[in-house]
Amino acid sequence: MTPREDITAIQAEIRHLARERDAVVIAHNYQRAEVQDAASFVGDSLGLSREAAATDASVIVFAGVHFMAETAKILSPDKTVLLPEPGAGCPMADMITAEQARAFKAEHPGLPLVTYVNSSAEVKAETDICCTSANAVEVVRSLGVPKVLFAPDRNLAAWVASQLPEVEIVAWDGYCPIHDEVTPEMVVEMMDIHPLAEVLTHPECRPEVNALADAVLSTSGMLRHVASSPADEFVVVTENGLLHGLAKAARGKRFYNVEPKMLCPNMKLTSLTKVRDCLRDMTGEVTVAEDVRVRALAAVERMVALG
Repeated sequence: MTPREDITAIQAEIRHLARERDAVVIAHNYQRAEVQDAASFVGDSLGLSREAAATDASVIVFAGVHFMAETAKILSPDKTVLLPEPGAGCPMADMITAEQARAFKAEHPGLPLVTYVNSSAEVKAETDICCTSANAVEVVRSLGVPKVLFAPDRNLAAWVASQLPEVEIVAWDGYCPIHDEVTPEMVVEMMDIHPLAEVLTHPECRPEVNALADAVLSTSGMLRHVASSPADEFVVVTENGLLHGLAKAARGKRFYNVEPKMLCPNMKLTSLTKVRDCLRDMTGEVTVAEDVRVRALAAVERMVALG
């Protein structure tokens, strides 16, 4: 384990390099705690997308996974976007290709395709509008149609369907391996151990897991909820990295992940030293072909414009 003084020194070095490079370091809520603490902005996919679109910095260092850095490049083509760990991918995003998205639409002509931001730029380019877990219900509602296609997350699609029974959702069969592996039994075990705790689940969980929750929320929603909730304890059913932010958002409250801990190996690939090194050496640049970027931009901007 890196000594605390070394962590502090590397974080200071990152901040110094960011000033030198006219860079902003942004990190997802699932990143390592020390990486989150080195970032200028920490958030969920929607918040990070908005930050990427709004920043005046000429360089964006994205502590996250590849599709997130791509989204930043889609929104900010004139900025240099760096991914500290180029190998940080997303299994869910890999579960649908642009060719499969086109075939999906061809099987259901005339239906709009809503695509989770956990997808490649090429898939976004085939999309009518993107969404995040924070705004998926609002995005589908905004279309005002009785039937939509939804990719790639079947569990998020099921959550949206439960909130909008008037809309028929045809879902692609993708999923997040970290959230999908959680069973009701795992949650009930934690509920038995912590009977006074509120249960918070993520929309990427299976429907039968979400049925046990006191609240089904995106990571940003969880952060807001714990700060205002009268509860002192929470069973949190999402990637373990969020517990760092939750503890900061509601100091003195207690947070429990299910067992075994929910750990995304891709999110954990990014280390402090990799963030520092990519800033120092300006490595890990993410690019998106311009024809793909322009088509994907329309779908992402429609999402961001919903506010």
